[in-house]
Amino acid sequence: MQNRKKRRVFSLEFKKEVVKLYKSGKSRKEIINSYNLSPSTFDKWVQQFKNADLELDTEEFDFCEGEVKELQKKIIQLQNENKVLREAAMIFARKTY
Repeated sequence: MQNRKKRRVFSLEFKKEVVKLYKSGKSRKEIINSYNLSPSTFDKWVQQFKNADLELDTEEFDFCEGEVKELQKKIIQLQNENKVLREAAMIFARKTY
């Protein structure tokens, strides 16, 4: 029986990320060696995403921006709660002594 290499399957995100690296100026050889890719596979991906915009979709970006604002509000709320709890702890500590 032959020892065959198991065929690797790459996600679409991984492929896009590799092509994005190439488009940003990293050399073909460097990418192929870093990710242990065959040159033909890499070339196929570059062709596949040749004209694709590999940046974040504006819809995705808007979602992230909204999520960041929501998280910032939550941080402020928690900081205020901590402040109140600290003050309450100090008041209770004074009453017990």
